[in-house]
Amino acid sequence: MDLIRTFLRVFADTALDVLPVAVFLLFFYRVVLGQKLANRANILVGLALVVLGLALFLQGLEKALFPVGRMMVEQLTRNSVVTAEISHWASYYPLYVFAFCIAFGAAVAEPALLAVAHRVNEITGGAINAGGLRVAAALGVATGVTVGCIRIVTGFPLQWCLAAAFMIVIIQTFTSPRRIVPLAYDTGGVSTTAVTVPVITALGLGLAEQVPGRSPFLDGFGLIILACVFPAITVLAYAQVTALLEKRQLRKSMAARTAVSIGREN
Repeated sequence: MDLIRTFLRVFADTALDVLPVAVFLLFFYRVVLGQKLANRANILVGLALVVLGLALFLQGLEKALFPVGRMMVEQLTRNSVVTAEISHWASYYPLYVFAFCIAFGAAVAEPALLAVAHRVNEITGGAINAGGLRVAAALGVATGVTVGCIRIVTGFPLQWCLAAAFMIVIIQTFTSPRRIVPLAYDTGGVSTTAVTVPVITALGLGLAEQVPGRSPFLDGFGLIILACVFPAITVLAYAQVTALLEKRQLRKSMAARTAVSIGREN
């Protein structure tokens, strides 16, 4: 019964949050564009489904995902060193492996990343492989989350982690193929949406609660920004490696053609 009451309260709050957006769109469509709504019933049903879906999603986060994240982190850190005086960041290595794997899996499953990867593959005529782009972006998310977990354990300042990551991105920007740079920047955003963000948030808050001397508010956040930055690094690296391999293959082809031409002349 308490669960039903909580869900109804979340549903009402979600409806109030969605209402201003719906009113603005309706106003813009009717007043600015001067158009009449077609299929009003479908639109109302769609809005109701949006509110219901968001309410279920938020309820699931609160009742399942966040508690499960805290429980998993607690289990993984139970056998680690738990005294602040002798705690060492390397003693949490099972957690780092878990964080890398769960972040990689969540990023690969992102619907937005999947859609963008396939769209890019279509636009480029197959020049950019959809699977390679997804794996590169997911590796970036996983690396960023792992670095963020190490930061939480060690207490290393977040700003220095970001400064180093952005410095790498800037250097790669000037050394990568220009056609891939805007896409690499956007992969961080499409790789951290509905699936990844709740998982990362639950992981960060759970870890900050378990590590001695860490505050969930001060240290538990920051994983998402790292998960957004590192995909740019890995996608740019993927483009650099691909370009290098293409140049090497071209040189081999040219060398083979030259050898054949010399053989014919002789």
